[in-house]
Amino acid sequence: MITSATSTTYWTSLDSPLGPLLLTAGPDGALTSLSVPGQKGGRSVQDGWRRDPGPFRAAEAQLQAYFAGELKEFDLPLSTAGTEFRERVWAALNDIPYGATATYGEIAARAGASRAAVRAVGGAIGANPLLVLRPCHRVIGADGSLTGYAGGLERKIRLLGLEGVLPQPS
Repeated sequence: MITSATSTTYWTSLDSPLGPLLLTAGPDGALTSLSVPGQKGGRSVQDGWRRDPGPFRAAEAQLQAYFAGELKEFDLPLSTAGTEFRERVWAALNDIPYGATATYGEIAARAGASRAAVRAVGGAIGANPLLVLRPCHRVIGADGSLTGYAGGLERKIRLLGLEGVLPQPS
């Protein structure tokens, strides 16, 4: 989270099939969060933030293409601050390809954590500040179940349907 009085947080809101998306970026234009309404741990606009769609034009175009089924991989500058462990888990999320899933245990292994660390991995995944862009929706339970998603299970089902992992919801 950006807390320095000298740094500016930019934000915009974009319409999407998941509802309005709140995007934030730092002064360098790198995206710092993408949140949906009602998201567990999601961000909301704060006093002092500057609304400016300029830094988000590439993100808007890529998100529109993704939701239209035309884009499978995002190429955007991202900047998040987490513990070393969270950063390793988040990096492992980026390796799950479009149209595929991985289990929490697989993410633990990719992040260099033991199988016993699966709960901690789940916590790190749940704290992912960049929904959709960093594909935490592609993580499933060891038994194939669609376990938690900070943006809500309905949105997870919608995203996995879009990517062809599940039938599209009606």
